[in-house]
Amino acid sequence: MTAFPPGGLVWILGIEDTSVYPPPHYDMAELDEHDLTGHTQRWREDLIAARDLGATALRYGVTWPRVHLAPGRFDWAELDERLHFAVDDLGLTVIADFVHYGTPTWLSESFADPRYPDAIAEFSAAFVDRYRGLVEHITPLNEPVTTASFCGLRGVWPPALRGWNGWVRVTLGIVDGIRRTIEAARAANPAVVIVHVEASSLYLPAQPDLAEHAALLSAVAALPTELLLGLVDDGHPMHGWLVQHGADPARLASFESAIPTIDLLGVNYYPDLTPRRLVRLGDSVEQVTTNRWQDGLRACLRYFADRFDVPILLTETSIEGDEALRADWLAASVESIRGLRDDGLDIRGYTWWPLIDFVDWSYASGGRNVEEFVLDRGGADDVARGHAEQYFADASAGRASFFRRMGLLTLTEAPDGSLGRSPTAAARLFTALAAGQPEIAQ
Repeated sequence: MTAFPPGGLVWILGIEDTSVYPPPHYDMAELDEHDLTGHTQRWREDLIAARDLGATALRYGVTWPRVHLAPGRFDWAELDERLHFAVDDLGLTVIADFVHYGTPTWLSESFADPRYPDAIAEFSAAFVDRYRGLVEHITPLNEPVTTASFCGLRGVWPPALRGWNGWVRVTLGIVDGIRRTIEAARAANPAVVIVHVEASSLYLPAQPDLAEHAALLSAVAALPTELLLGLVDDGHPMHGWLVQHGADPARLASFESAIPTIDLLGVNYYPDLTPRRLVRLGDSVEQVTTNRWQDGLRACLRYFADRFDVPILLTETSIEGDEALRADWLAASVESIRGLRDDGLDIRGYTWWPLIDFVDWSYASGGRNVEEFVLDRGGADDVARGHAEQYFADASAGRASFFRRMGLLTLTEAPDGSLGRSPTAAARLFTALAAGQPEIAQ
């Protein structure tokens, strides 16, 4: 039975869990946010904090690359301890996040490896069987469209493919993997609850001649979920585009049968990152972040509700900035969720992500900006200043210069390098909202 029944709003927290371990033949550094944020050492404290802040559910990464040692071999010791503590001792409902941008290193071509669908299905069956009755909510893969961008379009993470052909190849592997994950999970436990999580997208052309490009990006962003749910037949407007970029028509047709059921649709939205203005800079088109605040959130959630007709969880939201800004966004976003629920949208959960500040992904790339967007710090159309490769001026300045101030708990670094956590005004407001007493946070 789902912990997210109709009519209710569950308060959820998430711990940033990006876990990318490149196979040896890739010249890339590993990126493990549990390690970088000190969660590996302070996991017990962090889980208690989630409970004490008022959350009753937790999105939690299972670090698949470190658990699945080889085909048929698993190391469950770390997960056994953490999951039993979260559920049995703290009473949290855990939504297990299976794949968060990375695969085990023995999959030499990551999401493009022909063994990938079998591998994640094997993990799914083993995990769901082992934790049956303890963890029964799973996310097969976080943000397929973002994964395909980093791994298939722009060559940031394995398999480091580039271009739309690479995007299509990775996306089809991901969709195969999610289908197999769901099939294996339901076979192991028919009561398992599937929480499919996708990033929202909002593209706004700054010049009229970029409207067609914005429409293409919007259509591409919908494809992973449309493919998963069997909505891409040969009459779909993007079917020809997929074939043009390497998709086998027979493989696309196979997605139209044995269509999996998802129980909850997770939507990720960041007011200052999700909406993008498309701006032409010379011969290139840049995606420049633009804060659409509540309007963007409402538009994205309405889109997902109308397009897919599945109960929704807001599975990630936050904003980068000082304590006051984070508290302002928490209050504004919750107000929007309540308004949408009043309008009839079936929204069953609200997640602040991340619980703790995290380390920017560029840290593992020597300070090079790895995002597909340019951060617009000043709101001007002239963003040439943000076009530079280096997002952070000095990658040798240390880990603290890469902290993303988005958490309810702020990371603090001691002289010995250890990382502490300090509650923010947003943390106090979250607790009050979860308790139904927002006035106590004032």
